[in-house]
Amino acid sequence: MKKYEGMFIIKADLAKEGLEKTATQVQDIIKKQDGSLDNIKEWGKQKLAYPIKKHKEGVYYLIDFHIDTTAIAKIRRSFSLNESILRVLITEQA
Repeated sequence: MKKYEGMFIIKADLAKEGLEKTATQVQDIIKKQDGSLDNIKEWGKQKLAYPIKKHKEGVYYLIDFHIDTTAIAKIRRSFSLNESILRVLITEQA
C-alpha cells in the first residue's frame, strides 16, 4: 500500500451537517477500498481562484491515507459522482 494525499474542495453553501456528512462519505469511500486514514485536516472556507460549477468559495479538506494503487481509479470515480465535492486532487507521497 502506498501513501497518498488528497485535497478535496466541498461546496461552501452546505450546512455544517452537510459538510460533516460529505467529509464522512469521503472517509468511508477510502475505507471501503481497504484504505487507512492517517491524518485529516479541515482548512476551512476559502475563496476559489476561479469559479468551479458556479461556486466562488469552497471548504478545503486535506486527507493523508494509505491505499492500494489499483483502488485509486475506483475512489476517484466515487468522488466524481458526489455532487457536494467540487474538486479532488490525489497525489502519491514519496
